[in-house]
Parts: sequence; structure tokens; C-alpha cells
Amino acid sequence: MQILIDEERYERVQALARQRGTSVATVIREAIDRGLPSAQQRRSAAARRILAAEPMEIGDVLTELDDLRGRHA
Repeated sequence: MQILIDEERYERVQALARQRGTSVATVIREAIDRGLPSAQQRRSAAARRILAAEPMEIGDVLTELDDLRGRHA
């Protein structure tokens, strides 16, 4: 696959690649992965957010889940 980008964008990508000591292609692939994460990356990020959440009472969790599902007690 080939993509065309303007000179200013290429210079930004090239500068970052040089700073990191990697290729322009690697910088572009990493940018795509950050902007369009895979299903596994989304699941991992969701799990990290869950594990980092403050503890709460089970009743609060059930209420929150019901709210997310559109149910109201």
C-alpha cells in the first residue's frame, strides 16, 4: 500500500522517527494503532480502566449497569 502525504506531515513523521531511532513506517503504523485500536487493544484498555476504578458498593454497580442498559428502577 502507498499513501501520499504533504511535505509538512512527512517532516513531522520523519523528525519523530529520527528522534526515536526508528523508521517512518514504524511511526505511521504506531499512529494507526493509537487512532484505530484493535479489538484486543480496546478490551485491554477497558480492563485497565475497570481495575483502576475506585471500589464501590454492589448496589451502586447494579444501578450503574441498569442505567447503562437504559433501565430505571
